[in-house]
Amino acid sequence: MQTAGSMTFPKAMLITMRPYLLFLSGITGIAGIAAVPDAPASIVLLVSFASFLSYGFGQALTDCFQTDTDAISAPYRPLVQGTVSRKSIFIASIAGLTLCSVVFAVGNSMNLVLGALAVGGLATYTWFKRRWWGGPWYNAWIVVVLCVMAYLTGSGGGITTLPKSMIPLLLLVFFGYANFVLSGYFKDISADRQTGYNTFPVVYGRAAAAVASDLLALGATIGLFLLLVPVWQDPVSIERLVGSAGFAVWGTAHTVLGQLLLHKNRADDDAHRSIRHVVQSYILSLSAAAVVFQPNWILPLVLFYAAFLVVLKHRTERSQI
Repeated sequence: MQTAGSMTFPKAMLITMRPYLLFLSGITGIAGIAAVPDAPASIVLLVSFASFLSYGFGQALTDCFQTDTDAISAPYRPLVQGTVSRKSIFIASIAGLTLCSVVFAVGNSMNLVLGALAVGGLATYTWFKRRWWGGPWYNAWIVVVLCVMAYLTGSGGGITTLPKSMIPLLLLVFFGYANFVLSGYFKDISADRQTGYNTFPVVYGRAAAAVASDLLALGATIGLFLLLVPVWQDPVSIERLVGSAGFAVWGTAHTVLGQLLLHKNRADDDAHRSIRHVVQSYILSLSAAAVVFQPNWILPLVLFYAAFLVVLKHRTERSQI
């Protein structure tokens, strides 16, 4: 069994962190700090990097409490195979999340409190996942906290309240991520049923869960729409108008396709087809949000999305997203 000091531990940790999903937390932090008008480039890079890694460390932490269902639906994972110890993954994930929180706290000490709150949320997520009413929204508020932390880091130590312009962004993050969580349950229905995870799809079935997913997708779309309204009313620059609209249309197309495929889903192994579009929609929609605040970030965001597609293509298990 590998420990945190073994030569092969980094590979096991990397697989556990789901590299293709680091882009979810990455774009969340990027969108959060984009809302700061004049954040220093060094802080933007630090926040982007810490945000990018936070999903992986958070996922590794929650995996420590979910090996029962993963043993059925994701037997390739190191924790399930027993090639790495739960203790070593737990320590590495806590250390990583602490480091990310410290990075955020460089710009605003309030983030030490918010970081501790988020880590506590991750550690208790499994309890909520076992209840049909809990999982998606509980996971989503943690990601909303990440977005707020990114904003506070860029804003400096004196900020204690958020501007009204952040409200549509946080709605987009909350509903968009909650939909990712709910759609993700579709790939684990059989395993969750066997291990006592009474998720919404397990309790109410795929058809009802697809409708619930539609409502979450609608909430995210409303948040995106509210972000774009000021752009239509006062574009400021052609880059801001074209860039935000381009990402928004691109993301909305993936939203529609993902929801249609979710309604057609009948088997766990095929759920990745719809989940992929939900993930793409989230990244593209938050890219649109970032461009609303920072029109000159269009090219880096396009490259960010391209990198996501490359990493996604090389994921360890095709049926897992």
